[in-house]
Amino acid sequence: MHAWLCTEPTGVEALAWTELPTPTPKPGEVLVEIRAASLNFPDLLMVQNKYQIKPPLPFVPGAEWAGVVQAVGDGVTHLRAGQSVACLSGTGGFATHVVAPAAHCMPLPEGFSHVDAAAFIMTYATSHHALVDRAQLRAGETVLVLGAAGGVGTAAIQIAKAMGARVIAAASSSDKCDLCLKIGADAVIDYSQEDLREALKALSGGNGPDVIYDPVGGELSEAAFRSIAWRGRYLVVGFAAGPIPALPFNLPLLKGASIVGVFWGEFAKREPQANAAMMEELALWYGQGRIKPVIDRTMPLSQLPAAFAHMASRSVMGKLVLVT
Repeated sequence: MHAWLCTEPTGVEALAWTELPTPTPKPGEVLVEIRAASLNFPDLLMVQNKYQIKPPLPFVPGAEWAGVVQAVGDGVTHLRAGQSVACLSGTGGFATHVVAPAAHCMPLPEGFSHVDAAAFIMTYATSHHALVDRAQLRAGETVLVLGAAGGVGTAAIQIAKAMGARVIAAASSSDKCDLCLKIGADAVIDYSQEDLREALKALSGGNGPDVIYDPVGGELSEAAFRSIAWRGRYLVVGFAAGPIPALPFNLPLLKGASIVGVFWGEFAKREPQANAAMMEELALWYGQGRIKPVIDRTMPLSQLPAAFAHMASRSVMGKLVLVT
């Protein structure tokens, strides 16, 4: 097998395409031939030694992937050789083969493409957990999605619409706003050209959004929070912009609003049964055509450094997927 090996987390340039022995699955594990692996922002942070999870060196980056089971270890009964699966393993995805815990692998129903599956778990699980579980979103409410053209943003738009909400999508260019409208947003704000607070006031009749989904952080967060509706819920999803915002505590007081943390990974560990039920619902929605990953482009796995450069340019709309 071959893999992009990180021997020192000093950046993308330190990754090397390396031949390694093909591993044998241990009890409870499966060996999977990878067909597609998606690029996520944490993958970049991990090879730069900037992520909260720091795997022991050397490691193969690539948190999320899909492929075909080649062999199963002892005790694995729910998966078999030849079966297609998707997995969010944290590492190991930027390779031709990977060994992963069988319990972490999601069997793919008929018709679920490997490319879509590789771009599915992290974004849709995060957005479903945020909107359904943490925000308790109700039909008829208004949701503002910041960074709406990215992976989690596009998933949030689709999930909010599937739940009967009105969606205002905010993004950083007209092209990104056009994409958001195409996948179901009711209104858009190009915050590179428009004042976010004024646009929200106009689009919400002065009431503001009931739920704000924020995977971006940075300078937009306070402006967005100042626009939130009475009893609104502000979802802290991530900080793709870099800076972690600091909000004055009088703002949630004045609006009777809640600041709600979203950490899907910890939810999945602590509440596995609830997480499994959520993934079943998401797979059902995919089969019904209610949700579908937005794929910016596919690139050969051999072009991983170029894929990282494209992601770092912040021009990706939806997800970028590497294929073998």
